[in-house]
Amino acid sequence: MKDLNNKVAVVTGAGSGIGRALACELAARGCRLALSDVNEAGLAETIAACANGTEAKSYRLDVSDRDAIYAHAEQVRADFGEINLVINNAGVALSASVREMTDDDFKWVMDIDFWGVAHGTRAFLPHLIASGDGHVVNISSVFGLIGVPKQSAYNAAKFAVRGFTESLRQEMKLENQPVQISCVHPGGIRTNIANSARMGKSENAAAQRKGFDKLAMTSPEKAAEIIIKGILKNESRILVGPDAWGIDAINRLLGSAYQPLVERFSKKNLYI
Repeated sequence: MKDLNNKVAVVTGAGSGIGRALACELAARGCRLALSDVNEAGLAETIAACANGTEAKSYRLDVSDRDAIYAHAEQVRADFGEINLVINNAGVALSASVREMTDDDFKWVMDIDFWGVAHGTRAFLPHLIASGDGHVVNISSVFGLIGVPKQSAYNAAKFAVRGFTESLRQEMKLENQPVQISCVHPGGIRTNIANSARMGKSENAAAQRKGFDKLAMTSPEKAAEIIIKGILKNESRILVGPDAWGIDAINRLLGSAYQPLVERFSKKNLYI
């Protein structure tokens, strides 16, 4: 996909953050937009922010609902006639130890952050193949590259997204299908994900969120710019932010030996 002009792009979690920034960047490049979120007010703000004559439709969608995702794919196909680009972006966060997190919280993270991506990919894949020039972009995280204390559920989901996406990319190539696949690993992005995160009962929520804000190095707009450039270059792995590049390099250099470094960082910043 060398040109995004007049392509139909689907973005989940488009009501704020990276999703909104992606929608605006895609609109600026001439895409027709199918934008979804559970937050309808946020979606309306995104549509208004991206209004530049580009065709855009908003859809209320809970990506934890498998049947709703498949129905959404059919509706977008009916509304736009074809689908070229799907960005599975919707996500949530949980800060809690393995001992403290509840089953409901664990399921909440996995249903949205992993199953939302998996079902979103599978629901839209036939339409992307039919387009003859499709691209799937799944948002993982730097926590899909390394494990971090109190992020076991989020790590599980984001590592799963990475494995699922990398496997799919190989399948599409081996089957000679006209669909490219990219996995995105953002570092700290200045969004509201930390403010809306669930916390374990012993967590200091205010301190955790303040700590995240200090580490968030990249704006959503810059993240969207990097992701779009990666799509146009057909990059299999798109790293977003200098911290993402640093974490990827440490992981490649040290392998599992990165863990003592994370332990020292976590003792200072997470166990407070």
